[in-house]
Amino acid sequence: MTINIDEKTKNKMVVAFVVAVGLLMAGFFPGYYYYKTYKTNNSVTVKGLSEMNVRADLAVWNIKFTVAGNDMAKVQSKLGEQTGDVVAYLRQAGFEDVEMTIPAYSLIDKLAERYASDNIPTYRYIASQKMTVKSKNVDLVAKSASNISMLGSKGILFEVSEYSSPVSYLFTDLNSVKPKMLEEATKNAKESAEEFAKASGSKVGRIRRASQGVFSILPQDEVGGSETEFINKKIRVVSTIEYWLE
Repeated sequence: MTINIDEKTKNKMVVAFVVAVGLLMAGFFPGYYYYKTYKTNNSVTVKGLSEMNVRADLAVWNIKFTVAGNDMAKVQSKLGEQTGDVVAYLRQAGFEDVEMTIPAYSLIDKLAERYASDNIPTYRYIASQKMTVKSKNVDLVAKSASNISMLGSKGILFEVSEYSSPVSYLFTDLNSVKPKMLEEATKNAKESAEEFAKASGSKVGRIRRASQGVFSILPQDEVGGSETEFINKKIRVVSTIEYWLE
């Protein structure tokens, strides 16, 4: 049987077909776009920790002592003698002269001070000498700093602060351990992401964004006080990483 379709009917059928295809495509593309958007926003943010124990590789020891009296010449002379005694002690302990810095001493005339009180001071002149020992032999510094009080028998009065230690122990080679620690932190972060993905029925994809975090240096035993007071230290870094989930 042959069906004859006039031109008008053909045109209607073409229009209907185009409209049907348009409606179909209109429903497909928004759905596909939503699917892709959902997948690209499917991610997890995790943190990775890395810690490393290190020893200080540099010690800075600040030494200060004073002499007081009413005869300026005698005060200066006595301070000079005591400076010689301290230098002799350091040399005998094993320090080289290049490890010592001895700036000019300071001398205060209490009667010449601008805002001096009307009370006559017990000692008119106060002379102070500062010295700095900078050495990579941190164990020698620690031992010598604890034994220098023996010079008190020679009348040397060392200034000691109750708020800070005269010795600072520093770790100066942080750049040498950064790559290894960042690698470990990233590895730990990925393990955390994989645990999350396993629980959610997903797979870990590529890194979306990452922040290496700040390297901090702490006392190894995490006791109170500044880390510069301790030879043994702990370096810590926490990296924050966001992974795609597939």
